[in-house]
Amino acid sequence: MGQPEKRADGAGPFTTRLTWHPPGGGTAIWESRLARRRGLIAVHPRGAATAHHTSADTTAVARLRSLNAIAATAFIIGGALFAAGAAVAQFGSGDATTCASIYFAGGLFFNIGGYVSLLQVINAPRPVSGGEGALVTRRWRWWSYEPKHVDWLSAFVLFAGTLVFAVNLLDSFLQGLTAQQINRLVWSPDVIGCVLFLISGHLAFVEICHGRPCIRQRSLGWWIVAVNQSGSVLFLVSAFAAYTRPATGSLINADIANWGTLTGALCFSLGGILQHAEHP
Repeated sequence: MGQPEKRADGAGPFTTRLTWHPPGGGTAIWESRLARRRGLIAVHPRGAATAHHTSADTTAVARLRSLNAIAATAFIIGGALFAAGAAVAQFGSGDATTCASIYFAGGLFFNIGGYVSLLQVINAPRPVSGGEGALVTRRWRWWSYEPKHVDWLSAFVLFAGTLVFAVNLLDSFLQGLTAQQINRLVWSPDVIGCVLFLISGHLAFVEICHGRPCIRQRSLGWWIVAVNQSGSVLFLVSAFAAYTRPATGSLINADIANWGTLTGALCFSLGGILQHAEHP
């Protein structure tokens, strides 16, 4: 018996949805995010009016639940600390070192959230190659290189963005810098990190919308991506406003920089709260 016929959906080289007919009849649908976050495949049995979901095994479910909880909690705490740092900067209740310390602590949680998000992709269950409409759990891995998978690429770019932010946050402790040095050592990594966050969010939309613009009001995953992408946009606005004018040594607009960071950080915290509900 030959392999079941499959239809692939996605964008460019990325496959985000597979539809095929299992040997027992009917239709099975694998969607990247649904399988990765919730360990599910949608199965439409022959003659049935509605679909049911086939879940991964208990090992995969426990793994996905743990990773999801860790990543979501890390983003909640990281966002809250970034918001606190911005509030301290805006309302003048602490010096520059205090703000930098709060931001740095928040950055560590973003690093954790970014790497655990990557682990979610690396260790996600995959559809059985024979087309039986089931998921298979692979051995645990701490790293993989899968740039042809949009979910891996999105998570990797996100993690890279958190690492670039770490450079920005470490450099913010330096004292006595000129305006040019501040822009090179602090501002530039900040902008690069924001751009990487935006790219990651765009790739997440590609995954959940299968390469086409979409609004899915009833999809929790879509709302998580949208909220996080809003936070990335606000971070980028904040970064542009935080550019230091060489002539005066002052920021373009400190209020916009602080409020952009505060509201963007709260978006990531909200995204983490919503992510807690997106589990197997």
